[in-house]
Amino acid sequence: MTPPRLLVLQLDEQDPIGPLGDWLTDAGAELDIRKPGDFPADTGGHQGLVCLGGHMGAYDDLDHPWLADVRRLLAEATTKGLPALAICLGAQLLAVATGGRVTTGADGPEVGPLLVAKRDVGWNDPLFADLPFMPDVMQFHSDVIEQLPPNASLLAASTLYPHQAFRVGRAVYGLQFHIETTAELVESWAANSPDTAEFARPGDLAHDRLVAAHADLEETWRPFAARFVKLVSGELALASTPLPLIQH
Repeated sequence: MTPPRLLVLQLDEQDPIGPLGDWLTDAGAELDIRKPGDFPADTGGHQGLVCLGGHMGAYDDLDHPWLADVRRLLAEATTKGLPALAICLGAQLLAVATGGRVTTGADGPEVGPLLVAKRDVGWNDPLFADLPFMPDVMQFHSDVIEQLPPNASLLAASTLYPHQAFRVGRAVYGLQFHIETTAELVESWAANSPDTAEFARPGDLAHDRLVAAHADLEETWRPFAARFVKLVSGELALASTPLPLIQH
């Protein structure tokens, strides 16, 4: 069987695919990692798409004109029903590309190891059904998805900001949080963005706490990555037709 080929859009040198790349390749995927200036014209030749995060905003086209290319590729994946996984800024770009809205979080940044809670639709989703009720995640963002796209299904929420994970159509997923980080990477983000890092709970960005948190992340999200590869390869059925979205 030919390994499924994933187009990986790395938007920022400071947010590589990290452990997520290992989980995907261990599950049998082949990664085609592209950076700004090298994004393909379309998703042809790929069986799936992964879009990572970055420090820029979803509307920062003036400084980063290639963001339009990312939104186009995410919109194409949605139209084609190509399995896709968009993380943090990637999720925000997915929302904007498919009719949602992103804004600065009114209640400040979410930072550090936190939990999200699955919503009802998540229990019947091929990727989310086997996750625990409150999976561990890593947060480091100031912008939030204020309004989901009209054909989206909400899969997970947090107390501070409700739109934490969602699916557009049957196969395109957005995660507001991070699953691809390491303790050292989060420490570098905190050092580079101290004004954001100060919103973390006391002790949450300590090295030992981050190491333990990433062990929990792997336990939860490595199997999730394996399920995504199965979805890409056709071994796992796509989600059923989404219900009309009820905004929260």
